Amino acid sequence: MSKKIQAIRGMNDLLPADSNIWSFLDSTISNLLLSYGYRYCRTPNVESTETFSRAIGEVTDIVEKEMYTWKDNNGDSLTLRPEGTAGVVRMMIEHNLPREGIQKVFYNGPMFRHERPQKGRYRQFHQVGAEVFGASNAKIDAELISMTHSLWKILGIDAELEINSLGSAESRASYRKTLTGYFNDNKDLLDEDSLRRLKTNPLRILDSKNKDLESLISGAPKMIDHLDDDSSHHFKTLKKYLESLNISFKINPKLVRGLDYYNQTVFEWISNDLGSQGTICGGGRYDGLVEKMGGNPTPAIGFAMGLERIALLIQDKSDQLISRRPHLYFSSIGESAHIESMNLSKKILEALPYITITNDVSIGTLKSQMKKANKSEADYAMILGEEELSEGLISIKPLKGQGVQQSIKLEGIIHHLQEIL
Repeated sequence: MSKKIQAIRGMNDLLPADSNIWSFLDSTISNLLLSYGYRYCRTPNVESTETFSRAIGEVTDIVEKEMYTWKDNNGDSLTLRPEGTAGVVRMMIEHNLPREGIQKVFYNGPMFRHERPQKGRYRQFHQVGAEVFGASNAKIDAELISMTHSLWKILGIDAELEINSLGSAESRASYRKTLTGYFNDNKDLLDEDSLRRLKTNPLRILDSKNKDLESLISGAPKMIDHLDDDSSHHFKTLKKYLESLNISFKINPKLVRGLDYYNQTVFEWISNDLGSQGTICGGGRYDGLVEKMGGNPTPAIGFAMGLERIALLIQDKSDQLISRRPHLYFSSIGESAHIESMNLSKKILEALPYITITNDVSIGTLKSQMKKANKSEADYAMILGEEELSEGLISIKPLKGQGVQQSIKLEGIIHHLQEIL
């Protein structure tokens, strides 16, 4: 027997039994974003490597260690997207969309990073992201946070909001010098990774997961204390919006996010129910990124949320969250009945698109079909034989104790189903 082919480690199948949660998440998140005036967009899974190296930063872990990159037949360097923002920025520039006014868009799709798989963290994972181009004030920052806050309420997720400001490019450059001086004075306490970051991007040391550095990082100068006037005003205004929206938040001076393009507002939503992989949504401003990637100066902000982690958080309460579709199992006996079952299923579903009909295709005995009907967990079985068909009737059998089997006229079946479902 041939060797079975397995899925690649860290890249998982979505099995039919688990698909309801994902369909529910997709529709719930999409409907929420659409209600706020965001429009769906889609970018390719594969982009030029420069799209990500220029946007994310050459010395980030993503670019240095985690990207799936290869040369195509033309010698061009291509990469499976590790995140969604860079591709959307490229799209905005290529199609000159910001000239049409403020752009509010969202996307949904797979991302790819070569990292160690663990619960809630995979090599192929799925994100929904929202991005806004052309709005520079704190009101849009608050809107993005408010939308995600509403989503957690809909899903019954308990999450805490952490916010910070990374200031302007100028104030961050000044802070960087101060921070570099601090870590240089404590160089002997840094680990190998932090020593490398000290030369390239010292702010990333603040994001270190090394427990031995916690005390050193806690004593480091805080970006929040080195903001320029405009950034300080922006941050104060954001806090006012959040307070007026009754959204609790915690200021985390160590929050810098893992991508180099952020400035001013950064935020994360964290759940305590996922252990070390607690961040379920993160985002912030990237006002300089469009220009950095070749476009005109354009303020921008966005967020991304990990669907695998959110699915883990709601799997135990999916029965309460997800409305179950009424389900019919259609059993037919005889060639004419088989043909009519197809016609009738089509007519019923056109009239009642919110239900599910499983039309038996085994062409087995009635007994074997009814076994399948019971196993399917359908609410009712519709039974059509040659005799019923000749009399213009169809039998409806309750499968969950809702009453007794009835014979219904074929022309009245849709009306009857409307009454019982």
